[in-house]
Amino acid sequence: MENKDIAVGLDIGTTKIVAMIGRNNEYGKMEILGIGKSKSLGVHRGVVNNITQTIQSIQQAVQDAETSSGLKIQDVVVGIAGQHIRSLQHSDYITRSNSDEVIDAEDIDRLCNQVHKLVMLPGEEIIHVLPQDFKVDGQAEIKEPIGMYGGRLEANFHVVVGQVSSIRNIGRCVKSTGLELSGITLEPLASANAVLSREEKEAGVALIDIGGGTTDLAIFKDGIIRHTAVIPFGGNVITEDIKEGCSIIEKQAELLKVKFGSAWPGENKDNEIVSIPGLRGREPKEITLKNLSKIIHARVVEIIEQVYLEIKNYGHEEQKKKLIAGIVLTGGGAQLQHLKQLVEYITGMDTRIGYPNEHLAGDSDSETTSPLYATAVGLVLNSLENKHRNTPKVLKDTQDAEKEEFNQKDSEIQEPEIKEETHVERKRFFDKWAEKFKEFLDNAE
Repeated sequence: MENKDIAVGLDIGTTKIVAMIGRNNEYGKMEILGIGKSKSLGVHRGVVNNITQTIQSIQQAVQDAETSSGLKIQDVVVGIAGQHIRSLQHSDYITRSNSDEVIDAEDIDRLCNQVHKLVMLPGEEIIHVLPQDFKVDGQAEIKEPIGMYGGRLEANFHVVVGQVSSIRNIGRCVKSTGLELSGITLEPLASANAVLSREEKEAGVALIDIGGGTTDLAIFKDGIIRHTAVIPFGGNVITEDIKEGCSIIEKQAELLKVKFGSAWPGENKDNEIVSIPGLRGREPKEITLKNLSKIIHARVVEIIEQVYLEIKNYGHEEQKKKLIAGIVLTGGGAQLQHLKQLVEYITGMDTRIGYPNEHLAGDSDSETTSPLYATAVGLVLNSLENKHRNTPKVLKDTQDAEKEEFNQKDSEIQEPEIKEETHVERKRFFDKWAEKFKEFLDNAE
């Protein structure tokens, strides 16, 4: 199998690092060829704080993925999250020199580049510039301006910003393991790709990805990303609270949370007790499940309220911005019992658990369709999409050249070309950023 047919996603999380290899099957669905998972030792709240340990964890995950698939990994797409990520809304415009010509990809490119020149706080860099909707000569709510006439092109942008040092540290870890970095994607965007349907994105939906160190939020409406946020709490603070509240070690606290934990205290009866072996010959500890779920409940409520505040900041309470499809929960933290009910109770919004099987081949095993792997699946999907976008373009160019030779008179028909150009522009624009970032890493050496 050629390397260009496969894609590799690397999810560098706070609790685990996942390397996933995938390819598209003949039905256009994604097939998982191999998966490797290791305990993440050098990451705290989504940010690398120990380079050596992170490199070892990445090597372990990549090795496992190579062993399970029998393939050699050369380049990876990495997800980025962490408490340093923030997003902002920005409007910008350009005045076109010749309004007799139609708007093309170059104009959008110029507009996006202008946004990239925004002055950020010291030590910050723009990661994504995502156009929301366009205005041409004052005509608002245009989704695709290419092919239209106009002198002034304006757009609203969703700009995602991150800390340069954190991004560089991730790049350094990947390069040190001998891998090529083929792209960087914001993790909530990757998870959204894996678990949300097109209908949900159209109707309006909030994706909440509860990881170990952070909880990521991505809000979609009318098929467009409207708001992103990273909240610096996740499943680990729940484990920490159980450890402190029950005076037990972390390993036992994690096990308690996973096996017996519930986000709804009313579910457990007072006489339900778990016995935990004592340390080195000490007496075993007895913990009531009611107390355990009270500890979990308090912390989960705090996380959900923080997320709900972000949803309100987006403007969910306005009729026009209403999220009809409600909330989708994913990530390892979404496996907590009765979490769905608690989220519905606090927010009053319809909620479901998001499994990353939206684009996966039907025969994928149940382990890989767990919410735990949503980000990794999304990263592979993004990478495959980008590779796929490039291939047809080459074919298209050859066909276009042949057509031109035989039938130059029909060159006025431009529609198919316009459509293709939008894809090329988006890809090319991201490529530019990736190249700039790679250059940035090389210089840092």
